[in-house]
Amino acid sequence: MQSIRDALYSIVPVSACGRILNFLMNLNKNIIKYNTLDRPVIPEEFLHQERNPIHLVLDNIRSAFNVGSAFRTGDATRIEKIHLGGISAAPPNSKLEKTALNSTQVVPWQYYRNTIEAIQELKKNQVTICAVELTSASVNFWDYSFPKPVALVFGHEVLGVGEDVLQMADSCLYIPMYGKKTTINVSTALGVVLFEVLRQWYKA
Repeated sequence: MQSIRDALYSIVPVSACGRILNFLMNLNKNIIKYNTLDRPVIPEEFLHQERNPIHLVLDNIRSAFNVGSAFRTGDATRIEKIHLGGISAAPPNSKLEKTALNSTQVVPWQYYRNTIEAIQELKKNQVTICAVELTSASVNFWDYSFPKPVALVFGHEVLGVGEDVLQMADSCLYIPMYGKKTTINVSTALGVVLFEVLRQWYKA
């Protein structure tokens, strides 16, 4: 505000500067908060709209709440599909729905008894597989250029991505940590990476 005040005094009569400054300060206070109600869409129609070519692979996610959060974030980023593997909960599931908030109706998904089956199917369709896991081969996800299409693999909350799945990944990525803890919740991690993918693509 000091720089604005100095600029005003150099080009505007002193008598008018006070009124202009008050007007500018009031503008900053008139912030309008938008509502956060769901968009009025028909789920069946929304499922067939154009989507970002991102696949989310959940490898043996233990918590149904985390799976539900993945659906909600997948809807927010309008991803192509969620692939649920192993013990990962699948709809219908009351715990999953508690965090998904009906997003299971508008995000395409498929369940596989073994996550490897999902990876094999994606590879057949020329989808690049990126496992988000801390390994000797992992690179900082900020330094990675995400291709189209891409599949992001997230694993078990304690055990991480399965060894067999890791061996099939085209790349391994990690999220840098700056505190005492060396990991973050899987639902938080997938949100961080998903929006970085979109940031890169929309920036290009």
